[in-house]
Amino acid sequence: MRTRITLGCTECKNRNYNTTKDKKTHPERMEIRKYCKFCKTHTLHKETK
Repeated sequence: MRTRITLGCTECKNRNYNTTKDKKTHPERMEIRKYCKFCKTHTLHKETK
């Protein structure tokens, strides 16, 4: 079962992306480098609540 998650920028704390993940294969929180339109650079985005 896939659950919806929100990714937030670690630099400016804005929540920029919504995506899904499988909690059985990835029980820990996701971390991805993605583009932040507020910082105008690629930054680390972490899964938020």
